[in-house]
Amino acid sequence: MRLSRREGVDVRPTLLRVLTDLYVQASAHTADEEQQFVELASRLIDAVDDATRAAVRARLSIYPHTPQAILTQLSLRPAQPNAPMPRADLVAAPTAPTVSRPPTEAQLRAASQLAMQPKDAADIAAMFFAAGRSERGQILANLLATPLKPSARIAEARAADAIKVLEAAAFAADVEAFTAELGSALMLPSAITAQIVADPGREPLACALKALGMPAEIFQRVLMFLDPVFGSSVDNVYRLSRFYDVLRSRAALIMLAAWRGATLAATRAKYKPSLYDDERSRPRSTTQARPAVQQGHALPGQKFSTGH
Repeated sequence: MRLSRREGVDVRPTLLRVLTDLYVQASAHTADEEQQFVELASRLIDAVDDATRAAVRARLSIYPHTPQAILTQLSLRPAQPNAPMPRADLVAAPTAPTVSRPPTEAQLRAASQLAMQPKDAADIAAMFFAAGRSERGQILANLLATPLKPSARIAEARAADAIKVLEAAAFAADVEAFTAELGSALMLPSAITAQIVADPGREPLACALKALGMPAEIFQRVLMFLDPVFGSSVDNVYRLSRFYDVLRSRAALIMLAAWRGATLAATRAKYKPSLYDDERSRPRSTTQARPAVQQGHALPGQKFSTGH
């Protein structure tokens, strides 16, 4: 409302961001709430700038209850949480190898020009950890279609050294050493790294190791030996191997950027003052009352007149 009182300020981008944030905070909506959101958001989406539209698109792409009308307007695919994982015999083999041209430099810049804000990164990271197996695949597919900026690739020499250490730690089933090396290589704090390694579905671990550039055959050995209970299941290893094969490096690097941004958001929240700082907004007086001089005393540097 303060922005709307200023002449020449377009409040529509701010209004759309706030409207989207409020909508995705709830896990479910009534029909009236959904209709109201569609009516308001559909008018604002085409009226805002590209950066705002991309940010809103990224937020709604990973929200499981985005209305179909908004999904269509933003060219997003609806999430299908109950869709079964396709088996290998149901996947059709390609008839002929397709030749794809590498993207141009302009296309790469256009595809990764929007950096995530810490709050958006924290929301994406939290939603990915809370999602189910099939929902996580849909989240990564939608992130791949957004113009969010991925993290820079880990240097080849550092990644190669880390992969050797991680494989050795997995063979020894040393989860603590594995977690420490993974966090050091990806520049992640120990709390998030431990959550990635301990996740029961192992999709976050697949994203982290894909961002590191670990080959698929080494990833399979890590799955089998790091946690003997999990690795003894053929279905677990097969499912994660399939997931790792179709996972794109750019999607994994965007997820890495979200984990790093979530760390920044948590740090800012940790040092946020708990009370409203009215001293900052209240203007202070530039003049101060001079202390009264009592009779018989002099200010520093001042001499009494004796009258003689």
